[in-house]
Amino acid sequence: RRATLAIQGPESFNILRQTGCSLPSLENGQFWQGDINGVEALVHRNGYSVDDLRYEIIVHPDRVSEVWNLLLEAGANPAGLAVREALRAEAGLPSYRDGEPGPDGVALFKAGQNALFHLSKPYFVGEKSMESLRSRPEKEEFLWEEKEGGLRRTPLYEEHRRLTKKIVPFAGWEMPLWYTTVLEEHRAVREAAGLFDVAHMGVLEVSGEHAASFLDLVSTNYVRWLDDGQSHYSYLLDPDGKVIDDIMVYRRAADRYMLIVNAANAEKDLAWLNAVNSRRYLIDRQHPDKEIEGPVTIRDLKDPSSGRDRRVDVALQGPNSLAIVQRLTDDPRLKDELARIRRTEFIETELADIEVIVSRTGYTGEDIGYELYLHPDDAPRMWNLLLEKGEDLGIKPAGLGARDSTRTEAGLPLYGHELAGEHDISPTGAGFAPYVKLHKPYFIGRQAHLEREDRRKMEIIRFRMKARGIRAIRTGDAVVTRRGEYIGAVTSCALDVEGYQLGMAYVNRRYNREGTELRIFPLPPSEKVKPEKDKRQLAVGDRVLVGEEAVVLSRFPVEEEQ
Repeated sequence: RRATLAIQGPESFNILRQTGCSLPSLENGQFWQGDINGVEALVHRNGYSVDDLRYEIIVHPDRVSEVWNLLLEAGANPAGLAVREALRAEAGLPSYRDGEPGPDGVALFKAGQNALFHLSKPYFVGEKSMESLRSRPEKEEFLWEEKEGGLRRTPLYEEHRRLTKKIVPFAGWEMPLWYTTVLEEHRAVREAAGLFDVAHMGVLEVSGEHAASFLDLVSTNYVRWLDDGQSHYSYLLDPDGKVIDDIMVYRRAADRYMLIVNAANAEKDLAWLNAVNSRRYLIDRQHPDKEIEGPVTIRDLKDPSSGRDRRVDVALQGPNSLAIVQRLTDDPRLKDELARIRRTEFIETELADIEVIVSRTGYTGEDIGYELYLHPDDAPRMWNLLLEKGEDLGIKPAGLGARDSTRTEAGLPLYGHELAGEHDISPTGAGFAPYVKLHKPYFIGRQAHLEREDRRKMEIIRFRMKARGIRAIRTGDAVVTRRGEYIGAVTSCALDVEGYQLGMAYVNRRYNREGTELRIFPLPPSEKVKPEKDKRQLAVGDRVLVGEEAVVLSRFPVEEEQ
């Protein structure tokens, strides 16, 4: 039970302090919880204007008289309803007398109460009624140009050099393509455990009082639905609804979040988030005044400036992953805690005296798999410990080849292939509509995304070739119906463990039905493509392109749907 008193006037703050209350200086709209001479209270500064010193004091009804007398003894004067009404009228506020209609927001704004309104908030109930009052400031457009730079190396580069010579450029990094063969490493992930170096991925931190509001503004999923120790998949969109990147968001605390972003987009993502945080850049074309509610702190957790907070990612994926991670501790309680981590959840702990975030996430489609976020200086030791502890459980280091083949088999998108890229594929077109929360009132690009979806006729399918041993299917290869109608192009393809090519393609959505039969033309490399003769001019021995048979699979494997 609670009751309210109010004290108003230029000496209000000093009088409250004289009662023995340790009230700090508050801005209008802020509140403080503490006690007034031993009485538990909530004090809310709620002035009739920005500079008005007025405080509402909320206490238990049985203690109201006690606080009232303390305020009188400290120098306050009692005032009745007539004074309250006069002060509200003087400030241009309504009286709300019985039988009289209250004014609407536009009337209040025009009556001089514009300080009570924050029209640049990303979303508020009734914003359409205030449309005529909004300002239209000139703001900068965010533009990003890729910068050329030398290849970078992860903290595990020397470990890779000891294990393989097949190191290739990828997203600006020197990364292992494979150690033995892609098929062997793929099989290890599905049957035992595969260890991946994913320290090239970007790791960012957003923190501060407004961190959740900020992330709900810039990303498509509901950040406020996360509890501590939970994560989710999401997207960054630009004001035109185009994909900037797909990301993972980890809630470490109510005011502290970690973001995992694609290696190729890490610098762009950081620049975009800083641009939004600055309030100088356009985030909504229809309402250029919209901006963040409050500033946040953004850090690159791979940068040396982050000190001991630096983090990189090592991924352990496969059915034996849990048993291997558990071997890094002798503590039975920690072993049990590791076993209880559910999908997309994480814990922060120590394994083998290494500070680590252990997250049950990954990019292979495996139900049992972990990503370990740790300081880059600890990465080599963790890598070798995992290989040592998991040797008898079939662990194998796995390179980019197996990372691509496992994620393709699982139907997971790769930025630039099944997301964004030359086809400008949307999250919904990629098959991931549930991660774009359209019942969320607002996020950057929401309206543009809806308009683009109204026009979309294509979407990603999964397919499997019907025969083994055919020429490798490549990105861009043509997909046609059994009657020869061109319907789209391949976006990714890889061998599965049975030796069949399995992939994804962006095609007319009418053909995204499981069991639909298609034809795919495995084109030779562009430099080897020769013009075909008119079919009526063919001679014996001439070669023509032939479409290979394929069949449409369910969008995701059964295991993922369960």
